[in-house]
Amino acid sequence: MRINMTSVLVDDQDKALKFYTEVLGFTTKHDIPMGEHRWITVVSPDEPDGTELVLEPDGHPAAKPFKQALTDDGIPFTSFAVGDVHAEFKRLSTLGVRFTMEPTDMGPVTVAVLDDTCGNLIQIAHQTG
Repeated sequence: MRINMTSVLVDDQDKALKFYTEVLGFTTKHDIPMGEHRWITVVSPDEPDGTELVLEPDGHPAAKPFKQALTDDGIPFTSFAVGDVHAEFKRLSTLGVRFTMEPTDMGPVTVAVLDDTCGNLIQIAHQTG
């Protein structure tokens, strides 16, 4: 068994697609109209056949309160692996990304937390040991 896809709940699919591709650097794998919304997935350009991230509309009544509770408490919704958190923090900061936590050494991992502009906090992390 392996993880095939996972979702991030977004408040605006167009804005999310732009942020996740043009800013974070993911590649669009699927963008299929599905009535009011679209089936949009992105992947790492390094692993085009790897795990897909679904940019899932947050229209379900439970989604917005769930997302708000997480962001109010400073809890990231998901985590992405990067080669160097400090370098990625610098690159993304230059692009105007707002971080709620700067790179922080937590023993065997260094992490930082960013705002994805779509209602989520996202952690970036790399193993240090």
